[in-house]
Amino acid sequence: MIAFRHLPITSLLASALLLTACSNSPTGRQQVLLFSEQDMSQLGAQSFEEMKTKEKINTDPQVNAYVQCVTRALTASLGRQPEAPSWEVVVFDSEQVNAFALPGGKIGVYTGLLKVAQNQDQLATVIGHEIGHVLAKHSNERLSRTQLANLGLQISSVALGGTEYQEMAMAGLGLGVQYGILMPYGRAQESESDIIGLRMMSQAGFDPNQSVALWQNMNKASGGGQPPEILSTHPSHASRIDDLRREIGRLPVSTATSPNCKTPG
Repeated sequence: MIAFRHLPITSLLASALLLTACSNSPTGRQQVLLFSEQDMSQLGAQSFEEMKTKEKINTDPQVNAYVQCVTRALTASLGRQPEAPSWEVVVFDSEQVNAFALPGGKIGVYTGLLKVAQNQDQLATVIGHEIGHVLAKHSNERLSRTQLANLGLQISSVALGGTEYQEMAMAGLGLGVQYGILMPYGRAQESESDIIGLRMMSQAGFDPNQSVALWQNMNKASGGGQPPEILSTHPSHASRIDDLRREIGRLPVSTATSPNCKTPG
């Protein structure tokens, strides 16, 4: 259990203000971080272990060797990271076109992704993006924002004193939190991870131009169907591709040798 939850509201808010002033993401964006690395790593490890008991794990040697090869190339380019002293990678048998990374260096890749990420560079785009979430402490940031939003709801509930307007006011605040903080904030995290992942894959010797091809494949796989960007926690595919192209133009020329990760037959 994270001890933070037992602190008085005044202490929580004071801590938030203090950490806001001194915490910045790898791209320089100001962050609110209320939880320790130990807390987040423990939470990530517990969640990962639970997933491994509930999801089917892929045991194909070629598939696992391929995913491990791409991941090793990415993480080796980073050196040792305090957010993840070591990296554990598990491939899950699922049609989901997805991957994830958790605090403490836990990475999951779904086999459905391998049908859309057609080569090592495109797979590196996704895994690098997910590692970017860990390096930028996005889980800590999201959990901290949620905690502070819940505090706001509690304060409003007390102020309303259980009147007939309480339920309506809480619903209004929930909508305000959803669209005013969490949803735009989620897009900022996604865009930031794109940048971090792109820099990482270039540094590791992967072709950053393949990140654009990956998201074009993603667009085709989704049938072009996506909710309007203003109502989504993710950037639209078109916005994402435009941002990646701009960032690719700013990347320094990499001297790293391209990894040779064999695509499973």
